[in-house]
Amino acid sequence: MGRVRTNSGPAEDLLIELDRDAGVPLHRQIEASIRASIRAGRLRAGASLPPSRTLAVGLGVSRGVVVEAYQQLVAEGYLASRSGGYTQVAASMPPTAAGTGSAASMARPAARRAGFRVDFGYGRTDVSQFPRAAWLRSVRRVLTTTPNDRFAYLDGRGVPELHGALCDYLDRVRGTSSVPGNVVICSGYGQGISLLIQVLVRHGATRIALEDPSSDDDARVLAGAAGLDVVGIPVGPDGVEVDALHRADADAVVLTPSHQWPTGGVLSAAARAEVIRWAKRRGAIVIEDDYDAEYRYDRSPVGAMQGLAPDHVVYCGTASKTLAPGLRLGWLVVPPQLVGDVAAAKVLADRGSPVLDQLTFADFLARGEFDRHLRRMRPVYRRRRDALLDALRTHLPDLEPAGVAAGQHVVAWLPPDLDEAAVVTAAARHGLGIHGVGPYRIAGTGPGGLIFGYAILGEAAIAEGVALLATAIREVRGT
Repeated sequence: MGRVRTNSGPAEDLLIELDRDAGVPLHRQIEASIRASIRAGRLRAGASLPPSRTLAVGLGVSRGVVVEAYQQLVAEGYLASRSGGYTQVAASMPPTAAGTGSAASMARPAARRAGFRVDFGYGRTDVSQFPRAAWLRSVRRVLTTTPNDRFAYLDGRGVPELHGALCDYLDRVRGTSSVPGNVVICSGYGQGISLLIQVLVRHGATRIALEDPSSDDDARVLAGAAGLDVVGIPVGPDGVEVDALHRADADAVVLTPSHQWPTGGVLSAAARAEVIRWAKRRGAIVIEDDYDAEYRYDRSPVGAMQGLAPDHVVYCGTASKTLAPGLRLGWLVVPPQLVGDVAAAKVLADRGSPVLDQLTFADFLARGEFDRHLRRMRPVYRRRRDALLDALRTHLPDLEPAGVAAGQHVVAWLPPDLDEAAVVTAAARHGLGIHGVGPYRIAGTGPGGLIFGYAILGEAAIAEGVALLATAIREVRGT
């Protein structure tokens, strides 16, 4: 392949092959091809790329497709725009530029952490896929068009633009019944649950119920520190057991009804209706953590509980699993009688979340970029989920996967002859990081299980990790 040396070099010099039947957007294929050439050293620092119009003609695509690919690579640090419209390979590569990429797989996520060969740690999203170019366009629009008064102190609820954009999105996609005046912006779920617990205590609450098992250490620790009794409600295959909730004598309950963490159960329509009846009868509050709701693969959409009873349900959402946890963007749709108190608690906490980030996300939502990003990521995570299930069927058929229809993790229940803690310890000796279900039980009893977080692992790493686990299990069994 001839090296690209001048701005007028022919498109063929880049050796970009487009597969229009691959199901991958053309601009993503162009990005992946150029990125791989830079990583492999075929395109060296300072090399000039063809003008977008020239490359578009050579590839038989619209100029906008090439422009979007170039902009994404500029945002990632692979390319640099020069005066006069020249686009060149950047002088220094981004720190993540290791290995190679392809149009089908896009950037490969890291498979190692904390000394493990493979780490199935949960709760992580593939931040290498953050839509930098689209986000940058929103930032530029916001900086250009936002009135000056938006950058002054605002009330604790956040900026009105984001309230409206979130309500439009949540009502359309999640089936909520929201109004902008009831939305409070926070810096993620952790702060959101902290604000809610403060307000519940102020309103006289004495006991809060959590799913059991549950990873909600935020709620457990904060509720205990605030003087609330914490009671666990057992979770079955279809989510929380409502009969146990009736016996709990709680003033509030925290649920993950769309994809229970960690079991993956979906709370049935009948159970949701019964929870709402319980809340209305007791004057209680349901805190709905809409965890993993956007990533579903093998089932129809499940609407949010908040739409059934907006006066008794607080809806909690964040951008942490869909975009990146580093954004620190979360939102609460609060019953009208609690909005003022929650907003006041937010002001006391930090005087409000960053205005520029809120306005950027509002623009990103309103222009459909959030929907486009989710559509792009669903098949990526589904392929990784499928690779995990295939590997479990091949190497560990006696493990029972659960909660596979959605989300970014799978639980696999262990057969009775395997001790969960022993398997986790043996896996670590073989270089595999994995968590058991046991530490997330409030009552401390229940079947053994393993939590497989697959969101940041490539398919080869997933297969390697399950093979390591199979070796560890053979060791535990003494076979």
